[in-house]
Amino acid sequence: MRATGTFKVEEFTPAEVRLPEPVVETAVPVGLATLRKRYEGEVAGVSGTLFTAAYDQSSGTGTYVAMESFEGSLGGLSGTFNFAHSATTDGEGREAEFFVIVPGSGTGALAGIRGAGGLRIDADGTHRIWFEYEVGE
Repeated sequence: MRATGTFKVEEFTPAEVRLPEPVVETAVPVGLATLRKRYEGEVAGVSGTLFTAAYDQSSGTGTYVAMESFEGSLGGLSGTFNFAHSATTDGEGREAEFFVIVPGSGTGALAGIRGAGGLRIDADGTHRIWFEYEVGE
């Protein structure tokens, strides 16, 4: 099955990063944040996200890794599940993308969900998401 939607980041809260000694300084700073997102469309609901990135604001170059806990519905099936995604940008687009639904994380009508998906940001700033998934034991 396939479900598509749009989302908005409602909250972005930077978190303190405490790295073990020795602290390694690189040319691109590493950050950590929590996010709350709201989804509309065939993907409808909310998520809490742990987000980490090595990102240079001035050049728009970096990589992020995110783990999301989603509550809502996909194609009318309601429940919760986790999904993870990452990508790299050189300031001009996304590459080396990764997106997976965490096996065994589904509840409710989404119990047994498995699959993948993707994200895209349109030129006008619209954030899009899609899932290619199966549900069942």
